[in-house]
Order: sequence, then C-alpha cells, then structure tokens
Amino acid sequence: MSAKLEKLSQSLVDVFAERIAAPVTAFGEVTIEVSADHYADVMRTLRDHEALAFEQLIDLCGVDYSTYTGYSGLRYATVVHLLSIKHNWRLRVRAFSADDAFPVIASVTGIWTAAEWFERESFDLYGIMYDGHADLRRILTDYGFVGHPFRKDFPISGYVEMRYDDEQKRVVYQPVTIEPREVTPRIVREEQYGKVDGRG
Repeated sequence: MSAKLEKLSQSLVDVFAERIAAPVTAFGEVTIEVSADHYADVMRTLRDHEALAFEQLIDLCGVDYSTYTGYSGLRYATVVHLLSIKHNWRLRVRAFSADDAFPVIASVTGIWTAAEWFERESFDLYGIMYDGHADLRRILTDYGFVGHPFRKDFPISGYVEMRYDDEQKRVVYQPVTIEPREVTPRIVREEQYGKVDGRG
C-alpha cells in the first residue's frame, strides 16, 4: 500500500472511529462501508472535513448482491466514488439499505448536486429509494415500466411489451408474448476442416 493510501486510511479511522467499517485497500483504492443510519452524516463529513476534503462526487450506482458468490448479507447497496482534488486521492463508499423488501437510503443531492441523476438511475434500475431526493422518477425506462430491470430476479424478457395501436392511435402495453426458449448452440463438423485441398 502506498504512503498516500495509508495516510487516507488512517485519516478515515481517526475521523469516523466506529461509524465506518475498517477501510479496505484493493486495486489501488480505499473502500469504506457505512451503515444506512450513518450514511448522510459520514458523506457530509467526507466533503467538509479538512483532512479528507472530498469535493467531488464522481459516480454513484446501485448494486444487487443477491447472487454474489459467498455473500449472505443485505441485498441492495449504494456505491459512491469520491475525489479529493485538494489531497489528490479517491475513495469508494458502500452503504447497504437496511430493508431488502423496500430499500431506502438517504439522498446526497444536498451534499453533491452531481448525485441527482445518478440516484434517479439507481432508483430506476434497482428500485433503491433515495430519501430527500427532490425529483426521484424514472430516467432510463418508460414511466409505465413495471419493475426494475437490473435486479437479479428480473425476468430477461420483462413483464410487459409495448406497441403502437393504429385503432387507438397510441402506444399500448400488453403482457409479454415471447415464448421462453433455450438457445442451444449448433455444432457444425466438416470432414475436411483444416485440410488444404483435401490433403492432410
């Protein structure tokens, strides 16, 4: 581990103590895990504390850990990537929503305005609700879309399909009519494969 990452890890431990899990360093980046209860407070401190100074939110996304190999904890997490221009270091923050049936976590749009569209995307694709978000609505799927397509239990073909109806002069939704099928690769064997002019 580089001296810079060691200093960042120690600063995180000094500032947050028990509010975060022990920092983990992998692939040249430090990751901390924080509970949903402390998420908003920790994020604000990450931005405002002089020793950390994470001025910029680079990315925010949802994750569904339901089929993650060897994992048996909470299902939905929000992962945030932060950048400190002042200290020239990066940090990954992961926070799990406490309820798998209805995942909710605090919005950080009041801390970094860049989180606005990222949180909308996470809500749209994973169904994670961001408490305090001023405009939490779908951003990639249609307004009438049923479900959240990045959830691991979402069917590959979806629940509904849409088409334009000439009689009604509008787009209509109907149950998916595609029959489920299993794709089996066809193996083609040729007797002369790999031989030039029929000679070995």
